[in-house]
Amino acid sequence: MKLVRFGELGSERPGIMDKSGAIRDLSSFIDDVSPRHLGKASLKRLGAIDPETLPVAPTGVRIGPCIADANNFISIGLNYVDHAIESKAPIPPEPIVFNKLNSCISGPNDPIVLLKGSEKTDWEAEVAMVIGEPAYLIDESEAMSKIAGFCICHDVSERAFQLERGGQWMKGKSGPTYGPLGPWLVTADELDVQNLDVWLEVNGERMQSGTTAKMIFGFTAIITYLSQFMKLMPGDIVTTGTPRGVGMAMDPPRFLKAGDIVRLGVSGLGEQRQEVAPHRAV
Repeated sequence: MKLVRFGELGSERPGIMDKSGAIRDLSSFIDDVSPRHLGKASLKRLGAIDPETLPVAPTGVRIGPCIADANNFISIGLNYVDHAIESKAPIPPEPIVFNKLNSCISGPNDPIVLLKGSEKTDWEAEVAMVIGEPAYLIDESEAMSKIAGFCICHDVSERAFQLERGGQWMKGKSGPTYGPLGPWLVTADELDVQNLDVWLEVNGERMQSGTTAKMIFGFTAIITYLSQFMKLMPGDIVTTGTPRGVGMAMDPPRFLKAGDIVRLGVSGLGEQRQEVAPHRAV
C-alpha cells in the first residue's frame, strides 16, 4: 500500500495510490496520514479499501510530505561503509544518532530554500522509516512490526553549520525545507527493504548510486538499538543514512547553489525533485 498526501501547503488531504499510479482521495475514511492512523489495525482497515471506488485527485496536484504531524525526527549518520570511508571517518561500532527538527519537513518536490549565510549545503539521499506502533526495549524479531512504512528522505545538510560551528550536528540538518519526505509512505509488504537502490542527481549528473544492502546497521537493527534508549512512538521518523557521493567528499568539494535541480529516488519508493532557491523567509 502506498499512502500519499496531496494539496496545497497546510491543506493536504490523505490519499492512496491505485494500480495505475493515480492518487485516490482517502478523506472519507481518515482525516490525514497522521500518527493516529499508522497502527497495524488502521493500516489493515485502509488496506481493505478498493482504491478504484475513491475519487481521483486533481491532475498535477502538489504532493505534500507523506506524513502529517510527525513527532520526533531521528537520524542515523555514517551508516554506509562507502560513505564513512569517503568522509574519512572510522566505521562506527554503534549507530550514530542525531536529530533533525520536524520543522524542516517539506514536500518531495518543494523548493530547497538555502539557509541564511549557507555556502555548504549538501545532498544526502536516504530511506526513512515511519513508526506505527510504540517500540521500547524490543527484540529485533519485533522491530519490523513496529514500522508503519518507508519513504524517501532527502537529508539536506549545511556542512559548515553541522561540522564547523561546534555543538551538535542538528544545526546543519534542521533548516526549513531541509527534510523533504515522500512522495509515498509504502508499507513493508511491498518492499525488499534491505535491497533497495538509492540514487541522486544534481543538474542531471549522477552523484549517488547505492543500495540498502550495504547499510552497516539494517532497518530492524536500528529500531531495536534506538528502543534500548528511548520509546519510539507512532509518527516518529527515523532516517537511516546515505551512500557515498555527497558533495563535501568531492575534490574539490561541491555544494548546492540557487538554481540547481536535484532529483533523487529509491526503488519502490518513488522519486523527488527539488529546485534550490536563495534564502528567503519560509
